[in-house]
Amino acid sequence: MSSLARSGLRSAARSATHLRVPARTLTVLASRAARVAPVPARSVPAAVRGMKTLDFAGTPEKVYEREDWPLEKLHDYFKNETFALLGYGSQGHGQGLNLRDNGMNVIVGVRKDGESWRQAIEDGWVPGKNLFSIEEAATKGTILMNLLSDAAQTSTWSHLQQFVTKGKTLYFSHGFSIVYKDQTKVVPPADVDVILCAPKGSGRTVRTLFKEGRGINSSVAVFQDVSGHALEKAVAIGMAVGSGYIYETTFEKEVYSDLYGERGCLMGGIQGMFKAQYDVLRANGHSPSEAFNETCEEALESLYPLIAQNGMDYMYKACSTTARRGALDWAPEFEAACKPVFERLYESVKTGAETRRALEFGSRKTYREDYDKETDAIADQEMWRVGHVVRGLRPNRK
Repeated sequence: MSSLARSGLRSAARSATHLRVPARTLTVLASRAARVAPVPARSVPAAVRGMKTLDFAGTPEKVYEREDWPLEKLHDYFKNETFALLGYGSQGHGQGLNLRDNGMNVIVGVRKDGESWRQAIEDGWVPGKNLFSIEEAATKGTILMNLLSDAAQTSTWSHLQQFVTKGKTLYFSHGFSIVYKDQTKVVPPADVDVILCAPKGSGRTVRTLFKEGRGINSSVAVFQDVSGHALEKAVAIGMAVGSGYIYETTFEKEVYSDLYGERGCLMGGIQGMFKAQYDVLRANGHSPSEAFNETCEEALESLYPLIAQNGMDYMYKACSTTARRGALDWAPEFEAACKPVFERLYESVKTGAETRRALEFGSRKTYREDYDKETDAIADQEMWRVGHVVRGLRPNRK
């Protein structure tokens, strides 16, 4: 066991009574996490349901919660609407099944007899009843949920736009196509509401958290409000597709933060940092299992869950004083080293360079095979081959 884990519980117990806790709205997710926290939970003031403005470190922001939109209210609000889900990829799968389970009138539109068509049938969608071609679904739908891939949205818009007729609602889960219209050519007509709900996770997570009775956090935005109720509609759809709580943003800020985040701390940065640390340990004679455990396993299984449940400061206090001292000393070094990279990354997103790269790659006929080659190469790295063995040793896997 590493110095991070030794005496961690004793340290956390001693320090818990000295922690200052800001008032937080307890969502279903947060309250469940508190119940399963592996270290003593802190006292939290009783939450007030239905709050619309919360103080986020001195900045007031509006927050919408599931309790504001019970299922009966959603049924009444959407009683005259037909959700047409265009595309059945990750988000289409998750949001579509959640809408169906919530009792909404939802249909799916995909290319007939393609892979997505077959997947939809396996998930219980019935051809001619709630599974159609994209054109037929777009004709029948009143809320057109464009959940095709970013590249597919670009290539299909010239054909799809004829179905976006007056009075309908055009819905996205990413600001990509609208914000980078110079590249995508996606310009919606002026007589429809254009809204966004962006779950902060993969479509698979949207689905699994919904099935667990929890819910993912999402952002909503309005690009065009013709009806005068576009924001309310976006929030209601966000709840209907399985969100736990929702905050407001803009199309531009959503796509900037999304592209930036997934290339940084969410995915790209994590892979790069994990591999760099692992390689240095191996170069200095550490075994593969030790290098992986000290780089990935302890982070994912022990420390990151503490951050998720209670914050970085709490995770520090749950570790040994030796680990705490080193982390406090080296964090500024990593911040200084990483900040120039993050600044270049944000600029690349803002100028559209990342968009051009994504569209160029996603438009290749061989893009799936090309992506598989690169991700298979990651899977073949020693670090992740070791990880496959380590995960098999976890008691819950037995």
